[in-house]
Amino acid sequence: MANGHGADGDRESESESDGSANGNGDSTAGREAVRVDRVMDGLRAFGANYTEFTRRFATWLGLHSTDAAALVEILYAEDQGTPLSPARLSERVSLSSGATAILLKRLEQAGHIVRTRESADRRVVTLRSSPGIRPRAIAFFGPYSERMAEAMAAYSPQEIQHFENFLGTLRTTMDALLAHEYEGGGPTPPTP
Repeated sequence: MANGHGADGDRESESESDGSANGNGDSTAGREAVRVDRVMDGLRAFGANYTEFTRRFATWLGLHSTDAAALVEILYAEDQGTPLSPARLSERVSLSSGATAILLKRLEQAGHIVRTRESADRRVVTLRSSPGIRPRAIAFFGPYSERMAEAMAAYSPQEIQHFENFLGTLRTTMDALLAHEYEGGGPTPPTP
């Protein structure tokens, strides 16, 4: 047939390169959509596994899972050199200021955290882990940290930079969604 594409093999090659469907109904756009779905599924699975680690940490310490999640946030912030205030912790664990105050009281009474006043503004409270909890956290999360470091060592610094940029974009997108479209708990449901 004279259609300007030559043989059938040429048409398939051209349709694959321009993203249109080939004879099997497959397309570049379709393959990319599947790849994006796999990435999103992987992120969901990683999030679920991380939540399960936190749940097991809670059980290991004899804490409620929300208390353990807050403790992990406090420990992580300290490790990053940016200890949390109660207000910042409240944002990180999605609790009201009142619920956060109750949670902090439980963690303090259990001997897991201390509140300090390190700022020049003495009204500012800084949350610190107690000396006794850090070795326990290191013992629990040590294998996790080692395995994650081993897994990431398989990638070049450039690939890690791409991952970091990608995850930063996803986080910014999620932050914007939560601040706007989902600010009141979610979009308005459709009327029946």
